[in-house]
Formats: sequence, C-alpha cells, structure tokens
Amino acid sequence: MQKKVDRRVERTEQLLRSALLELIEEKGFESLTVQDIIDRANVGRATFYTHFDNKEDLLISGLDELQQELRQKQQEMYAEGSNIQERLFAFGYEVFAHTERHRQLFRALSADGTAAVIKRAWHQILFNLVREDVKAVFPKEEYSSVPTDALVHMITGSLYGLLMWWLEGSTTLSAREINSIFRKLTLPVITTATK
Repeated sequence: MQKKVDRRVERTEQLLRSALLELIEEKGFESLTVQDIIDRANVGRATFYTHFDNKEDLLISGLDELQQELRQKQQEMYAEGSNIQERLFAFGYEVFAHTERHRQLFRALSADGTAAVIKRAWHQILFNLVREDVKAVFPKEEYSSVPTDALVHMITGSLYGLLMWWLEGSTTLSAREINSIFRKLTLPVITTATK
C-alpha cells in the first residue's frame, strides 16, 4: 500500500522550494542563507529543519520529482514496444525541455561557481537514466564489445557536456533540436559497441 502524502507537508515543501528558486535567480545560491529562504516562504526555522537538513538538501529535493518524471517517460517508451532506436534515450527530449523551461535558474546556478552540489546531482540523474537504457540494450555484458560501465560513463559525460554547452552558450537551438543532435551523436556509439 502506498503511503499517503500529507498535504500540509507537501505544501510547506513546495513553499520552501519556490522561495529558494526565486532567491537563486535574484541573489545566486551561495549567498543565500536558510534565514533568507524561511523569510521568503514565511515558515519557521524549526519547520524548515523538520523537512530539510540545509539549503543544499532543499535544492536537491527539487530534483527528485524531475527524476521520477524522467523515469516515467523512460518506462512509457519501453512499454510502447517501439523499436530500440526510438526507445533508446527517449528521456533526452524531456531533459532538454525541462532545462529550457528553467534556463534562467540553471544559468544562475551555473554562474554560481560553488553550486557544484546541483551539478553532481543532475549528473547522477543523467547517469541513472543512461544506465537503464544501456542495460535494456545490453542485458548481459557479453552483448557489448566494450565494458558497459565505460559506455554508460561516456554517454552520460557527452549528454551532460552537451547540456552545459547548450545552456551556457549563446545558441538559439530549441530543446527538440538539441535533443536531435544528442541522438545523432549518441546512437551510432551504441551501434559501434555491438560490433
């Protein structure tokens, strides 16, 4: 049986996340304090610490929902039974679309040199998604001519690097266009790994 989510808890956490995101865009992440966040959200200090350990924990918690959405998209594509080329890295568009919707926030986090915590978390989400897709293509190591871990790390690094280039650059490519580039660059790698 699934645990019922308390709406008050959900509402409080959403207030805190919204306050955090607004303040990041205004001041950057590093200069924020927990006091800034609770003042903006209009909640007490004890309430904040009931839900989160620190501002980094609050920031990372916002990625949990995104990771669930991306995994859901991945599972939907597997269930559709489309060919492997269509299913493989189908989550990519969602990654780029989410980034595009929150471009100003991501840029603020990227500009704030000490916000490495979000970059590590984002990289881990991408790694987990890529690993699931690679495992779907190569359920056993012997089907690949390269170690699966090497393939996962290479594709994750490429996806993350492309995402950062697109985010921080002055390109006007849409999420759909940058996803198309990602797929054009990555799908041949999978083909090569099966030889």
